[in-house]
Amino acid sequence: MTSDAHTDAHADPGGSGRPARTRGRRRAAGIYGTIVTAAVIAAGGNQLSTAALEATVLVTLVVYWVAEQYAELLGEHTHAGRLPSMRVVRSSLAAAWPMVSASFIPLVSLAAARLLGASAPGAADVALAVTLAVLLTHGHAAGRAAGLHGGRLIVVTATAGLLGVVMVVLKVVLQHHH
Repeated sequence: MTSDAHTDAHADPGGSGRPARTRGRRRAAGIYGTIVTAAVIAAGGNQLSTAALEATVLVTLVVYWVAEQYAELLGEHTHAGRLPSMRVVRSSLAAAWPMVSASFIPLVSLAAARLLGASAPGAADVALAVTLAVLLTHGHAAGRAAGLHGGRLIVVTATAGLLGVVMVVLKVVLQHHH
């Protein structure tokens, strides 16, 4: 079965026009990007200026985005000495773009907190809290998309939140070491 046939076989039954596999991949990339955003904010939020922290988050995510797609394209699409077509490369990059765009809301909150008078570490704390909220939202949306309800939906949402809490703990630990 070709990649296109595989994707078509999992078309969105809800009629959004986007294959379910692509929507799931975009959701996963968004969650991953949000976790990486939280990790960079946690690691650098106490030492870097707001501008440097924003640049570090964006550069880190772009590198992760390109590296993941490079590895995936080589692993899945190179056989018999052939490289993937430009269409496949563009599609793969687009499907994983939420890895980078997931940082936009936390980065806007970082800049806004700083503009409103927070210190650079304080603005990082605000951005980390926003990132935690974004993770909870992603977890809840993923659970709802999977048709989960009740306790199972709570577990999926809480698991996403727990990943954010780990980043908050990391920042607190790093803050006390400096």
